[in-house]
Amino acid sequence: MSIIRARQRITTTLLLLSACCAFMPPAAQTAEYAAGYGDDRAMIEDLQARYAFAMDFRDADTYASTFTEGGVLDWANGEVKGRQAIREFIQTQPSRGGFVAKSDSAAARPPAARHSITNVVVRIEGNKAYGRAYWTQLGNDNSERSAILGSYGHYEDELEKIDGQWYFTRRTIYNEQLDRRAGPLQNPAW
Repeated sequence: MSIIRARQRITTTLLLLSACCAFMPPAAQTAEYAAGYGDDRAMIEDLQARYAFAMDFRDADTYASTFTEGGVLDWANGEVKGRQAIREFIQTQPSRGGFVAKSDSAAARPPAARHSITNVVVRIEGNKAYGRAYWTQLGNDNSERSAILGSYGHYEDELEKIDGQWYFTRRTIYNEQLDRRAGPLQNPAW
């Protein structure tokens, strides 16, 4: 094989490889996490779950304990500032048995609501963190006690790690059922 023919084959091969690579999707970006990220993320997800259980069972003490002393709950009707004010706010919310369906003549068990948190995204920067997550609320406030979607939205969280424990410094609740609390149109998860 002549040197010219070998160069032509090499050139052709390189052109074909270049053309193939041009149509390949870019390599997926891989996130780099600091040491301890997994532990911190697990603690933050646990915090979110304790928050949801406390809300659904109207456990004001546990609910308030998920916030720092100066924490802010930003919800549909404004802001509640400070752990004690958050505790008092939850204490004023109707209990599980406080809701009774108008058509409930069967005196079935009290209706319940359950919140689920999904699609959790967390960015940790030392002892500060930022979180985003979807939430949905299912309820059974009807005479058959069958599940219905009550509402949905997302959380935008600011968190702080104090003495090895994560707390919300601010939790903003977006609710897609309410025009005044609907989330932004752009992707909130960075």
